[in-house]
Amino acid sequence: MKLSEKRSNMLHGVLLIALFSCAAFYIGDTALMRQLSFSPLIIGIMLGMLYANSLRNRLPETWVPGILFSSKQLLRLGIILYGFRLTFQNIVDVGLSAIIIDAIVVIVTIAGGVFVGRLLKMDKDVALLTSVGSGICGAAAILGAEATIKSKPYKTAVAVSTVVIFGTISMFIYPLLYRNGVLEVSANQMGVYTGATLHEVAHVVGAGNAMGKEISDVAIIVKMLRVIMLVPVLLILGYWASGAKKKLQTAAPIPWFALGFLVVIGFNSFNLLPAGVIDFINGLDTFLLTMAMTALGAETNIEKFKKAGAKPFVLALILYGWLMIGGYALVKFVAPYLL
Repeated sequence: MKLSEKRSNMLHGVLLIALFSCAAFYIGDTALMRQLSFSPLIIGIMLGMLYANSLRNRLPETWVPGILFSSKQLLRLGIILYGFRLTFQNIVDVGLSAIIIDAIVVIVTIAGGVFVGRLLKMDKDVALLTSVGSGICGAAAILGAEATIKSKPYKTAVAVSTVVIFGTISMFIYPLLYRNGVLEVSANQMGVYTGATLHEVAHVVGAGNAMGKEISDVAIIVKMLRVIMLVPVLLILGYWASGAKKKLQTAAPIPWFALGFLVVIGFNSFNLLPAGVIDFINGLDTFLLTMAMTALGAETNIEKFKKAGAKPFVLALILYGWLMIGGYALVKFVAPYLL
């Protein structure tokens, strides 16, 4: 009876998060949100934070396990299914120079972000999550890293907020600079630049569409290659996290969901499933990730944001400067000399 009651309470928490996620999808489908390219994931964490700072104390604490289930187990499943958006053919399509540019951007952004975070005397988890989000694929990368290093939910929310702010700014600035001839790059170069430096996949789609199909197609492929790089990053983070706990003498926690993500990409590369099935899986995956983001937001009190202070945004601003200026230099001056 107790087990049945516990499952019932967990189900209540999961259904609450699912309800908020449905609302996030509905809001995300409005004209304004589409114009801003705010994905349901971003809206979900905002709704979760709104709940955390208003109704949270009025609902039963027995529902909390369901919220935690959504932020942990459903998150890992969502990351695995994210692999259905990619194929290894994507790597071949973009060419070696774009792959090298992506790798440089990911490595320098994460390593540099962690280093700057130390100089700023920031919380290590917040610095790492912010750097991973800026370097790879925004909220999805932050969620993957959070699941690997097991940081507190409010730290994830802080990191996601930095990605939303600077990624959204870039989404409007990049098309403006390109249309006015400020950047002086070809359409292909602009596609690589956009895909290699913008934060969220949604930001890349939004900026790419504003500049034309030729740029958009290249940008999305380059961006998806950065997403693939999430796998080795999560594996490295897993060993790093275990190294920080050497005194416990535990084995390195392998993020199996990251390996599952890679296996799914491999399976999807064979093109065995009909397009309709893939579309359904991708829609389900977006909903699961939205639930995870909403649940993380539901664990984020505004007081914890105040505790984090301005340093995460200072770090994100520095990384934003590197992505925008350093990324341009790589595409404009380094890429032509790469095979």
